[in-house]
Amino acid sequence: MQVTAQKVGDLGRRFSTADIQPWHKKAWLREVIGREYADVEIIPPATAPLFNEMTLYPWQSGQLSVIHSGSIRIERGKREITQAQLDNYFAVLLLDGRYALQQQGKEVFLNPGDITLYDATRPHQIHCPQDFSKLIISIPRPLLHQQLPAAGLCTAIHIDGQHGTGAVLSALVRTLASQVARLSVDSFNTSIKSVIDLLCMACHAHDQGPLYLSRSGTLSLIRVKEFIASHLHQGELDSQTISAATGLSSRYINQLFAEENTSLMRYVWQQRLSLSARALHHSSQRHQSVSEIALASGFNDFSHFSRAFKKQFGLSPRAYRQQPGTQPRH
Repeated sequence: MQVTAQKVGDLGRRFSTADIQPWHKKAWLREVIGREYADVEIIPPATAPLFNEMTLYPWQSGQLSVIHSGSIRIERGKREITQAQLDNYFAVLLLDGRYALQQQGKEVFLNPGDITLYDATRPHQIHCPQDFSKLIISIPRPLLHQQLPAAGLCTAIHIDGQHGTGAVLSALVRTLASQVARLSVDSFNTSIKSVIDLLCMACHAHDQGPLYLSRSGTLSLIRVKEFIASHLHQGELDSQTISAATGLSSRYINQLFAEENTSLMRYVWQQRLSLSARALHHSSQRHQSVSEIALASGFNDFSHFSRAFKKQFGLSPRAYRQQPGTQPRH
């Protein structure tokens, strides 16, 4: 697909879905993002047209991006990682709207003015549920690692744009974006170096304590539960499979379930037992044997299933099936 940009001043290039036919917008935007940032999957809004406009200002081997967009979800998973990519970190400053980032088992929710960092080469998910604007500083990996060797540990952290170093950094990036058309190339490059210095200071100052469950953690838990519900019948469903499919670390998923006083695999087992109990009691499943129902519920070991079922419901599967009006207890 041919991708062209409108020139903006001496440095800028502007891309906009407003110039693209509706049926080409998603593929076109995916092509632009893959070329300029990282190969990703795009999930457009279900109830509104896909809109995205980005203006890019290059510097050395990176760039400053000014982005205005409608609601969107962006995901980079195992399939996308096999594709060619730019080896960059991205520092994101939210100007307006809402922004959630997940990477390496961490999740951050930005308010306008706040900043976060992510590694473009690794799996990540970005969710913006409404219209938003943001600034992105693309930083080549070797350049950032010169000043921040442990940059990989600083992804998906929350840098408060209202206080301390984060406030100074936020103001500098916004000023740079507003004045970029008036800056010489040398001034622009010098300003970007100052941005990186402040970003490194903010990362050094950040408290790397226990993982923080942001408000968007609820969305992550819902997504994990939805995946489990649609794959319960698969006997090989385990924490590694769930982690890979959702893009969240097993540690983070278990932290989400700990808020409900359970663990990931305990939840899977409870859901499988409830599924088998409903099937045993349902008249449409009377033609199936107990072992067939156990297998369809994801259990590969019938004796293990029988013991777990009796522990959960107080009756063996066969005795439970004979009880009229029995409903599974969760």
